[in-house]
Amino acid sequence: MTLNESKIALGGGCHWCTEAVFQSLQGVIKVEQGHVASIGDNRSFSEAVIVYFNSEEIAVTTLIEIHLHTHKSTSNHSMRNKYRSAVYTFSEVQKQEVEQIIAIFQKLSEKKLVTQVIPFQTFKASRDEITNYYFNNPKKPFCESFINPKLKLLLNQFSSAVNPEKLKHLK
Repeated sequence: MTLNESKIALGGGCHWCTEAVFQSLQGVIKVEQGHVASIGDNRSFSEAVIVYFNSEEIAVTTLIEIHLHTHKSTSNHSMRNKYRSAVYTFSEVQKQEVEQIIAIFQKLSEKKLVTQVIPFQTFKASRDEITNYYFNNPKKPFCESFINPKLKLLLNQFSSAVNPEKLKHLK
């Protein structure tokens, strides 16, 4: 990683959706799709992505705000083991920063956020056949039904963070 390159892992919904959302942003260098495990009660694997980003081009606050808006961050639904709502951190400093960011967004939210801030422990990458899923299959029914609405939300609410080349087909 370069001086301005950082990484953070995010989980919440289907990793195909999460991957497409973060691949669409300016300042994001790479997104790895797969399953992340933490420690303690969160040591089981859950769908997530690791986002590598240039911190001078996109702030971690923006990444977290987008994450909270593009999955059910206020719902403790029955699939939370498979789709843990989490920000996985890579250091104690990053953990403290993310906890402060989540606390700010909690004050702005009418509902309780269920998103956890937990340490990154290990990662299992997805099979090559399903990585870059959206951009390899934008016309598949799953993409049109579940991913396109999230990408349209990005365009409407976070247009300044979107890489216009990535989503020009949605305009």
